[in-house]
Amino acid sequence: MLIGVHPALNADVLHALRAMGHGDTLVLVDTNFPADSVARHTPLGRALAMENLDTRAALGAILSVYPIDSFVPDFAATMAVVGDPDAVPEVHSEAAAALAAAGETRPVPAVERFAFYDLARAAYAIIQTGERRPYGNVMLRKGVVGPDGSVT
Repeated sequence: MLIGVHPALNADVLHALRAMGHGDTLVLVDTNFPADSVARHTPLGRALAMENLDTRAALGAILSVYPIDSFVPDFAATMAVVGDPDAVPEVHSEAAAALAAAGETRPVPAVERFAFYDLARAAYAIIQTGERRPYGNVMLRKGVVGPDGSVT
């Protein structure tokens, strides 16, 4: 155990989060997402796992150490519901609540399914959670930590 580090953050996830730089993207995906095949296209080259957590719990752990990019409008995104792009599934509301708890209040855009797959292929890393609800997929863009430790 480490002091001050959320216990759900395993060594592989911590390594990836630390290795990422400003503007790199992280994608959390549900259990139905083709994480293995899509992650082969990422710089990390393999999917990471937080398999015992749902999207909200995984986001809470990650956002305890991960700064969100404040410079761009595409700081985060969810996968839009196929056939109903304006729908807001509960898992998306929970993701927005986790971001709000971390201080991020901007609305999170939803991205069409295949465009989201493209985002995932371009990500630095993909983390597959244990989320069983459909559309439990969230992209996060890494921000900057200033010299004083504040997120800018």
